[in-house]
Amino acid sequence: MMEKIDYAAEINRLKKEKNAFILAHYYQTGGIQDIADKVGDSLALAQWAAKTTADIIVLCGVHFMGETAKILCPEKKVLIPDMEAGCSLADSCPADEFEKFVKAHPDHQVISYVNTSAAVKALTDVVVTSTNAHKIVASFPQDALLIFGPDRNLGNYINSITGRNMLLWDGACHVHEQFSLEKILALKNAHPEAEVIAHPECKQPILQIADFIGSTAALLNHTVQSPKTEFIVSTESGIIHEMRKRNPHKTFIPAPPNDSTCACNECNFMRLNTMEKLYHCLRDETPEILVDEEIRLRAVKPIQRMLELS
Repeated sequence: MMEKIDYAAEINRLKKEKNAFILAHYYQTGGIQDIADKVGDSLALAQWAAKTTADIIVLCGVHFMGETAKILCPEKKVLIPDMEAGCSLADSCPADEFEKFVKAHPDHQVISYVNTSAAVKALTDVVVTSTNAHKIVASFPQDALLIFGPDRNLGNYINSITGRNMLLWDGACHVHEQFSLEKILALKNAHPEAEVIAHPECKQPILQIADFIGSTAALLNHTVQSPKTEFIVSTESGIIHEMRKRNPHKTFIPAPPNDSTCACNECNFMRLNTMEKLYHCLRDETPEILVDEEIRLRAVKPIQRMLELS
């Protein structure tokens, strides 16, 4: 008979033993969020990675987040529970194709969303997250020629609120693309007091009916501050775990996707990380995120610029 492992106890033991620091994104499963040292959105994860004194960083999120931590902390060992945890948005922007796009517009400065590979960040002037994209884009002169990649929905939203006309790369997130306007309106009809809250990676029709638009962290903070007690949540449903923890008396309804046969409001890449994989990852110190040093030196500058502007 196989011995049953108490993953939470073992992870906590290994964490102390190895001076490891566990970072988890809000889209991870509840168990991983609960055992992490810090839980946050992409910006917060980068900020904590830059500050930690731990020897090992375990990034419970997707591959580009691990790369960002490694770019900022080259001397630390950066691990990820499952190396297959990629990102549809990052995958929609291959570095070689993006480089051709950038070279075709040599008079433009390049703003890249954090949801990109290290190689794309190396082609970039400044990195942004959904938390700081508005602020950073607005910091450029009004007549500046700008490229924004890879998320066309976020880029369109930032253009609309800043009056810019950034040149957009045609990428998108498979989760935020899938939400059904028709089903959200039906939910709103059934729950007339509920607020529709949406991430700016959603398509424009969803954003047009939303009562509040913001980054993952902004959506979370809004649910705490709002007097409303019901929310229809148009982003990856993992964030609802923390929303419920902070607002135990409020109701959170995940926005439905177009396809009712799948859990398309969950990121299948984020869900590849499990407590069992986190335990093995810490125990064996693998899989490890590595970044080519030449790319890292180019990619660190736009990330540092973002952290300074944030």
